[in-house]
Formats: sequence, C-alpha cells, structure tokens
Amino acid sequence: MSATSEDDADPDSEIARLEDRIEQLAVELDKCRKYSLAARAMLVLGGAVLLALMLGAIQFNGLAMSASIAAILGGIVLWGSNSSTAKEAAAHLAEAEAERNALIDRIELHEVTPRTTLH
Repeated sequence: MSATSEDDADPDSEIARLEDRIEQLAVELDKCRKYSLAARAMLVLGGAVLLALMLGAIQFNGLAMSASIAAILGGIVLWGSNSSTAKEAAAHLAEAEAERNALIDRIELHEVTPRTTLH
C-alpha cells in the first residue's frame, strides 16, 4: 500500500482541475465588476436625489430623503464588501494561474517537427 504524493499525481488532471478553478474565479470576478457598477450607480443616484432635495430642485419629501440616504449608505457598503471579495478572488486567481504554469513547465514537452508532404 503506497500513498501517492502530490508529485506523483497526474499533471494533466491537475492542470484540468486548475483550469476549472481559474474559470470559476474569472466568473466570480466578473460578478464583482457588475456589483461594483451597481454600487457606484446607487451612490450617484442617491447623491443626486439628495443634492436635488437640498437645492430645492425636488420638493422636499421625507421618503425621498430617506431613500437617497439609504441608497448612498447601501452603495458604500456594497462597494466596500465587493472590493474585498474582488481582491480575494484576484489573489486566488493569480495563485491558481501560477500553480498551473508551474505544472505546465514541469511537463516534458516534445518538439513537433513539420512533416513534408508529397503531393
């Protein structure tokens, strides 16, 4: 009974596993970009409504003021939590890509020479 170490593992399956992980992390980063855009939109919209209320461009309404403040605070919270998630996903992505590249470098690749065809 011999235990297989990480070095004895099939590099092709490990590379395929890392490729799947890289793809998942790329999708997660894409979601983070969308949430970041939504957070910015909340900040801008909430700020614009609050500014319009303060300048009198919109008739003062307690509900509109509360909604604008909630949008600003929600945008700040969403942007902050999303940015930390995006940084973490980017770090995991870089780590997975480095590990994949190291595995690819360990594989003994053979040079393929072009064949001459006789037509």
